Amino acid sequence: MQVCRNVLIDPQLVPGGGATEMAVSHALTEKSKGMTGVEQWPYRAVAQALEVIPRTLIQNCGASTIRVLTSLRAKHTQEGSQTWGVNGESGALVDMKELGVWEPLAVKLQTYKTAVEVREPPRRQRRAVGPAAAPHLLLSPQTAVLLLRIDDIVSGHKKKGDDASKQPAAPDAAQD
Repeated sequence: MQVCRNVLIDPQLVPGGGATEMAVSHALTEKSKGMTGVEQWPYRAVAQALEVIPRTLIQNCGASTIRVLTSLRAKHTQEGSQTWGVNGESGALVDMKELGVWEPLAVKLQTYKTAVEVREPPRRQRRAVGPAAAPHLLLSPQTAVLLLRIDDIVSGHKKKGDDASKQPAAPDAAQD
């Protein structure tokens, strides 16, 4: 019912079956090839993260993940193949336009915005120069919680390691 509402409010559709994610992933990968050093890393990281959707579809169908995902990557390098995705029932590659699988653009955009959001800091915190002048990366709540959990695990391991190093050493026989 919400899908109908979303389509009526904003009738723009994009191909489903992971086709949109692969098309964006391919575009980001191509853009990163024109960059050097650490500038290319965020583009490649997001491109790799977007491939989770088609990978999950392939796994849920029981198809060979590596083979089908590699074929999908290769398909998206070809001109005019941006609408190709994964058939959710068979795991085969198909043109989503011909299959008639579409998703609302509004839902897709909101998903991307929720995952990672880039914005300027509030005006009172801006400076003319320095790192604060650059946009800041805001994480989704789920990502922030995950990072906090990882931080807790790492700090727990460090504490265990510190406790072992603080224990007194065994007395030396030469000291007696």
